[in-house]
Amino acid sequence: MGAGHSHSEVPPRASVATTRLLWALVGGVLAAVVLGAALTWPSSWDSLGSQSLLYADARRLDATVVSTDLESGTTTVEITTEGAEGERELSPTGIPSLELNPGDEVRVVELDDGSVVFSDFERTSPILALLIVYVVLVVAVAWWRGIGALLGLAAAFGIIAFYTVPALFDGANAPLVGLVTSVGALAVLLYIAHGFNARTTTAYLGTVAGLFATAILGTWAVHAANIPGVPSEAEINLTFLDASISLHGLALCGLMIAGLGVLNDVTITQASAVWELGKARPDLGAWQLFSRGMRIGRDHIASTVYTIAFAYVGASLPLIMLIAAYDDPISGAITSSELAGEVVRTLVGSIGLVLAVPLTTAIGAMIVGFSGEAEDDAAAGPGDDHPTDAESGGRAEGRVEGPSGVEKGSDGALTKPNVTET
Repeated sequence: MGAGHSHSEVPPRASVATTRLLWALVGGVLAAVVLGAALTWPSSWDSLGSQSLLYADARRLDATVVSTDLESGTTTVEITTEGAEGERELSPTGIPSLELNPGDEVRVVELDDGSVVFSDFERTSPILALLIVYVVLVVAVAWWRGIGALLGLAAAFGIIAFYTVPALFDGANAPLVGLVTSVGALAVLLYIAHGFNARTTTAYLGTVAGLFATAILGTWAVHAANIPGVPSEAEINLTFLDASISLHGLALCGLMIAGLGVLNDVTITQASAVWELGKARPDLGAWQLFSRGMRIGRDHIASTVYTIAFAYVGASLPLIMLIAAYDDPISGAITSSELAGEVVRTLVGSIGLVLAVPLTTAIGAMIVGFSGEAEDDAAAGPGDDHPTDAESGGRAEGRVEGPSGVEKGSDGALTKPNVTET
């Protein structure tokens, strides 16, 4: 390591041929996304906000609970909406477990006869406080990566709000809309959060492969298992709004979007693992990088599979308790319309995840192993530091020191041939 070596030296990047191949693949994927979006682009956005949740002549008001009489069951509220201020008596909610206490901020609905009924609690303040804490923590811990992730998330939700939902209301092919949304939103998320480099592209291509596997398997599973067999309340309401909406297609679209976050988490981790292995062990070839990367990947698969399962169980816990209260065999409960959708989503999402791990690891191993790229920080944010001599494997003046004293000359040949792997 030369004494005059600078820590700000630009790290090696992917070869020109590798870079061209990667961007050609990404360009083909994005071209397909643009074509799919053009075919399914909504003709109008009139469906957004076009329906009222209230009866005719009814209006929603903000209020504060003043008092509650448990014996008579009457609740008095103070209306705070401008132009309707004053105390009013609230009609019974009809829910025994629902308690309204003095000081509670609530939303009420005034009917055309002047009576006031409970609608919901006012939750803006606590949710806004949680959002602020979340944003502050993400930025404080992850710095520029965190800011990029938040911006990418906002852009992805914008795609869902202004493309996915109107396109589905417009009668577009739901599976195609799901693929366009997932692959398009993923590109925005990954490249804004992680930068334009070979490592991010590896994760992107691996996730796209997993998404296509999820789409193919999900198409079969949704129709074979007849999901949804008995529509939920939300799905029934959707069919009343627009009878042309395909519930099978809607289930498949939701399945692909639901698995996007987990797939992305796994693939970006695998890509980073391969790059770090290549940086720590520049003597490893593509196959060795793949096999070692898969050791990490197997642990990640195991932990993520039960993470998905517990997430669905937690979200469906009240429904599971309700089913458990009735005399029904466990096999009948799992395959019932109430749970079958969650079971299919869990299984299909997990299969896509399992396939995405080796695909991403293989892509990364070939790039790092064959092109000699051990690091790719071309698009590092302003807060990212360049590696030091030790971190970059001792690269200096055309020499690279590998593990156990192994050195590579400028031509990439090992100067110490006998290397014992651990």
